[in-house]
Amino acid sequence: MKSILYKWLAFLFPTILYSRNSFSQDGEDMLLKAFYEGRKRYKGFYIDIGAHHPYRFSNTAFFYKKGWKGINIEPTPSLIKAFKRIRKRDINLNIGISDSNSSLTFFQFNEPALNSFDKELSLSRENDKYKIISKKEIQVFTLRKVLSDYLPENQHIDFMNIDVEGLDLKVLESNDWSKFIPDYIFVEGNLNMENLFEDEIVHFLRQKNYTMVGRTKRTFLFKRNDLL
Repeated sequence: MKSILYKWLAFLFPTILYSRNSFSQDGEDMLLKAFYEGRKRYKGFYIDIGAHHPYRFSNTAFFYKKGWKGINIEPTPSLIKAFKRIRKRDINLNIGISDSNSSLTFFQFNEPALNSFDKELSLSRENDKYKIISKKEIQVFTLRKVLSDYLPENQHIDFMNIDVEGLDLKVLESNDWSKFIPDYIFVEGNLNMENLFEDEIVHFLRQKNYTMVGRTKRTFLFKRNDLL
């Protein structure tokens, strides 16, 4: 009886039954979901650096809705308010990540997804459609310090998402790789597939025992080599 009802529902309402509820810009969450398909009712932990918004272009929202939790790091003051209101299980930090503990000028656009600490990149993105609307000094810290201060004791990190508009390598370099070792890492970038192993980020993560296992239009997924 159940199978007959399911077939009728699938025929009448396919968009509901087969919807995957992706929140990512290019389906990154569904790419990672495939690696957890055999772990039913599993609730993991993520680190989202440059989290942007609780749902829009989010690589963690799908997992949050499945009961996961984590740490969201977003330097845009107006956006972190939404995380504190909507992502109450998460630790939500209004800071930036860089290779030192200091403050940096944060360039804010009329399209918040473009906000960045990278001055050169920000100036190059200004055109008739996208404009820098404000600049603000924001506290930045190394990833090793933030995780030392905020990661719950003995907490395993399932995946780390890094989307910091030009400073991704600095974020990776600022981690303590002897202590904070995620299973998977998302990094946004324009990696050249023809010269992939010459890329700085790929080279760095290979040295840290990671291999690229997937990609979308804007994002690359790396997996820890010793992960079963």
